[in-house]
Amino acid sequence: MVRRLGDLEDAVMTRVWDWNRPVTVREVLEDLQQERSIAYTTVMTVMDNLYQKGWLRREAEGRAYRYEAVSNRAAYSAALMNEAWSVSDNPAAALVAFFGMMSAEQREALRDAIRVVQLDGPGDGPGTPGR
Repeated sequence: MVRRLGDLEDAVMTRVWDWNRPVTVREVLEDLQQERSIAYTTVMTVMDNLYQKGWLRREAEGRAYRYEAVSNRAAYSAALMNEAWSVSDNPAAALVAFFGMMSAEQREALRDAIRVVQLDGPGDGPGTPGR
């Protein structure tokens, strides 16, 4: 079961995902402090919690750690969507309602994604008979 990130967890993960490199607590803290007043120990605790939950991996660097995302935001979003869809008592109706909420750009992205999945499905690819 995927749990939605809390506000501060999301703020931390957004920076880690956007920067796409190993980061220190200090780097995240300094960036967060541009928006809000926050203590080093708070950011350290949040990042340790994200490590414990499996969202971040870390490597010791001196007396501190460098943290890196285990997966990307797209994978997180997909897991949330899958979780929401899987608990529906009527998955088809949930999808229809979801599609109805989409903007034109989102529907086009969905069409593109379906084309990619169809092209990369089982049995497709080089060496496949009939290709």
